[in-house]
Amino acid sequence: MKLSRAEYKEIVRWTEQLRPTRQCMKMLKDRFPTHSQSTLLSIFSLEYQKRTKRTISRHHAPDVIESHYQRYLSEAKTHPTAPVLLELANEVDLSPALMARIILDRFLQDLDGEMPSKTVLNSMLKEPSLIPDQNLSNHIYQCTINDCCYGPLVDCIKHAIGQEHEVLLRDKLKERNLSFLDENQLRTMGYDKTPDIILEVPVAVEGHIVHWIESKASFGDDHSHRTYLNEQFWSYWNRFGPGLVIYWYGFIGELDCQRDRGILLKDCFPTDIVTLCHPTQQERLPESQNRDKE
Repeated sequence: MKLSRAEYKEIVRWTEQLRPTRQCMKMLKDRFPTHSQSTLLSIFSLEYQKRTKRTISRHHAPDVIESHYQRYLSEAKTHPTAPVLLELANEVDLSPALMARIILDRFLQDLDGEMPSKTVLNSMLKEPSLIPDQNLSNHIYQCTINDCCYGPLVDCIKHAIGQEHEVLLRDKLKERNLSFLDENQLRTMGYDKTPDIILEVPVAVEGHIVHWIESKASFGDDHSHRTYLNEQFWSYWNRFGPGLVIYWYGFIGELDCQRDRGILLKDCFPTDIVTLCHPTQQERLPESQNRDKE
């Protein structure tokens, strides 16, 4: 779905009051019913990550961590079955999964008398049943499953969605009988930084030559697209020539301004692909033979 910058800004303004919970995602969908859930979630996730980067440092101050931890202990003791950690995260406007990480880290310091390793911390966040405190284990689990922007569950979902769209792209290319090399094949050939697809024979899309295709299972906003241009797309252009980027969950329409320079944006697999035509037997005959037949 391609959005105008005005449409995009309207959605962003509305997300400013939301928290990264699945309940808030339902509110967002109710407010913008004509937009897909995936597009809205992608936009919100990008905006919330920007907000988190601006504020996360204050939550990691030692006195703030201690305040959060002591408050959690008090609330959990008073209301052991209530989702107190999730409510605390929402109250202070912090991702539930990030709040869970802070509290678990502090709990393990008390338990072992030293800073826990990242390996131990990550394994417990992925599998809360490993946490020796049953109440804390339940609260960590509640935070993980209710966070739509951060945490191990979200990471797995994002990875699976990315893989799913790469498979979809390959299937679409095969349906059109287009010969290509995928990222894994290119890496075995020694390429270190590659797009998802290199077409062995270029095609034309909307009058523009395409040598490569990059699949992005996300929404293309100003910040992410600028980052991708600088870190990926221009590198692909320098090495392989002009190409196509598919933002499956849409993008700001005004960002599709590099077509003449060799980078085309789409929100779906193009339907108007022009391929190199294979010559007929008659066309392959040498000129002299054609003249003889005349």
